[in-house]
Order: sequence, then C-alpha cells, then structure tokens
Amino acid sequence: MGNFLSYAAAVLVSIAVHVLVVGALLVNWQPTTERIVMQPQFIEAKLVELAPKKKRQIDRPVKPKIDPARKKREADQRRAVQKQKAAALKRQQEQALKAEALEKKQAAEAERKRIATEFAKTLAEEEAQINAQEDDRIANSYRQVIQQRLSENWSRPPSARRDMETVIRMQLVPTGRVVGVTVLLSSGDIAFDRSVEQAAFKAEQFFELQQMAPEMFERRFREVDVAFSPRDLRL
Repeated sequence: MGNFLSYAAAVLVSIAVHVLVVGALLVNWQPTTERIVMQPQFIEAKLVELAPKKKRQIDRPVKPKIDPARKKREADQRRAVQKQKAAALKRQQEQALKAEALEKKQAAEAERKRIATEFAKTLAEEEAQINAQEDDRIANSYRQVIQQRLSENWSRPPSARRDMETVIRMQLVPTGRVVGVTVLLSSGDIAFDRSVEQAAFKAEQFFELQQMAPEMFERRFREVDVAFSPRDLRL
C-alpha cells in the first residue's frame, strides 16, 4: 500500500512539472540557439617497436672432412711434382750452360783456326815474296849471262841508227841450247834485223842454264825475249 502511494505521488509531481514547463514556454518563449561544440578527438600515439630483423642465414657448403692420411698423400704428391719441376728446370739450365760453353769453345776454336790460317797465309805470302825476290835475283843473273853472250856475238850493221830497235824471242831447251829465233818487232831495216838473228844463233848454247832449277827454266827461260838497239842490249 505504501509503494502505491509513493508511485502515485511521483506521477503527480511529474505531471505538475510538465504543466509548469509548458506554461512557462507559452508565457515567455524564445527560441534558443543551440551551440554545438566539436571537441577534437585525440589519438593516442604510441611508438611501435619493430622487432629486429633476423639475419638471413646463408647456407654454406659443408666442408667435407679430409682424411689426414689422404691429406698427407696429396701434400707428398705436390712436393713430388714441385721436385720434378725443379729438377727439370735445373736440367734445362745445365743444358743451356753446356750449350753456351760449347758455343764459346767452338767460337774460340774457329777464331784460333782463323788466326792460324791468316798467319799461315801471311807466312806463305811472305815466303812466296822472298822466293820471288830470290827467283828474280837468280833469273837476273842468268839474263846477264845471256845478255853478255849476245852482246859479244852481235855485229851491228853499218845501216844501224840510234832510234832502231828489234825484239826477238829465243826458244831454248833445258840444256841451254837455242833451238829457234822469232822476230817479234822489226826495226824496219832488214840488215839490222838479220844481224840480231845471227847474234842469237851464234850464241848456240848457254851452258849456265843447266844449273837452273827446272821450275824456273819452264817458267822464265823456255822462251826469252830480247830487245836489240844501237844504244844498248836489253832483255
């Protein structure tokens, strides 16, 4: 019963309030402007901690395990190969040195032979020159004998003149005998030329030539040219 009364009293009070509000509005009502205030909304910012990047793991090849005995064998093989290469290089160097030494020896031998050949050639030339000089000396001595004999046997004809000259060639044999006379150059006077030929034939034989070496006779006295002139007698 008490609750009902309380509820009824509350309804009555509510009605009375509404009546008063409506009356007040009717008596003095003015429209009111409603201000709407926008309140900014604040966003709470928080630092986000990033999780550290995980390092990419590179898959590395797994080194095979080497057997110590195999490793030793491989090392021994490498040393053996290096030793063979070193020995081959040493042999090449030794061969190069031997070849160089042989080349120097051959060059020295060739130079020695060249010097010896040149010396022998020079010696031979000097000896030949000495021999030639000696041959000239001996030959000149025999020419003087022939010249003296022809001069003794020559009778100059009365028609001889100072500018006349006759050249003859005498053919001799190793015994020194005159076997032929040929006029190579005529003086232009028959009597003068005939007197020259007669002088050669009168000499007949030069016995001194028998003492001459055969080589010299064949080289220089097998044929002897003689020039006759009233001034002198020249071989």
